[in-house]
Amino acid sequence: MHAVDIERSGRVVVVRASGELDAFAAPDLEAAFASARAERRILADLERVSFMDSTALGLLVRYVRELGDGDAEVRVVLPRGTARRIFEITALEGVLPVVADRAAALAELETG
Repeated sequence: MHAVDIERSGRVVVVRASGELDAFAAPDLEAAFASARAERRILADLERVSFMDSTALGLLVRYVRELGDGDAEVRVVLPRGTARRIFEITALEGVLPVVADRAAALAELETG
């Protein structure tokens, strides 16, 4: 089971995901990022993700790079627990614009 929602927090658009992000959830994740494409401040909040496969991870990396290569400022809040392991294995923690938690990410994006 998964959920992918889009919400606004001040000037920031938040793509918030929860549950298991796999190939089944990929279309929802892709649609959320595509709808945020025109925004200038975007937060990918994955804190409530319990599992993430390579399909969802690939989508995340692709959109973060595309959005960041444009005019957008992007931050990512990574999952906690075992779901974070895929980021550690792939060393993406050091490549993506990762922030410790949602509050810190919103503070960075609001002042940017």
